[in-house]
Amino acid sequence: MVTDPALYDVEVTHARRKPRYRFMHRMYLWLVDLDALPVLPWWLRPFARFRGRDHLGDADRSIRENLDAWLATQGVDLQGGRVLMLTQAAVLGYVFNPLTLFWCHRPDGTPDCVVAEVHNTYRGRHRYLLRPDADSRAAADKEFYVSPFLPVHGRYRMRLPTPGDRLDVTIALHQEGLTSLVATMRGRRRPATAGVLVRRLLARPLMPQRVSLLIRHHGIALWWRRVPIIPRVQEGSR
Repeated sequence: MVTDPALYDVEVTHARRKPRYRFMHRMYLWLVDLDALPVLPWWLRPFARFRGRDHLGDADRSIRENLDAWLATQGVDLQGGRVLMLTQAAVLGYVFNPLTLFWCHRPDGTPDCVVAEVHNTYRGRHRYLLRPDADSRAAADKEFYVSPFLPVHGRYRMRLPTPGDRLDVTIALHQEGLTSLVATMRGRRRPATAGVLVRRLLARPLMPQRVSLLIRHHGIALWWRRVPIIPRVQEGSR
């Protein structure tokens, strides 16, 4: 079964506990089947590209090939089962995805796992192999330096239901017995037609570039509040 590509109008929220700091931004995200990536009119292609080098690393392979190769290192073989990817597309050659999610299925359509690929602004990337339960809940130890204002320890608790008409993802970071950060993505599904995409491009132009700038803006805001900076240890990709 192939899933038609879709666009989600999304509200992204982040709420820190200490210091209290909250923001919300609106954006759009793609949901695509890795075996049936969108085929757009030639004049729209520069505004929505899905490239292997942006996801799981190898520019000479497709995203699907990269994902299957990484899953093999984790002992997972989907045997060609469907994979849905929630992400931003590259716009005019640029993309920055703080989080990309892959919902992975077995050939009979039953869920197998979810892969969360995290990028930081230092060009690092990390993947988490998640096994959601029947309520779409999963957990993982924090292993990757995402923010200079949060230490690399603690445990993520997530709710990751497969997107349908609605997108409803929640990720909470627990550290030292407290919830230090809660992030959510809430959105409504739209068909990924040329007209819908053009309207999103006009309403929210250069979205990946804006996301990168907004992350730096919020970093400056936290620095201005004298939040201690945690030095980064050079990380490898996983």
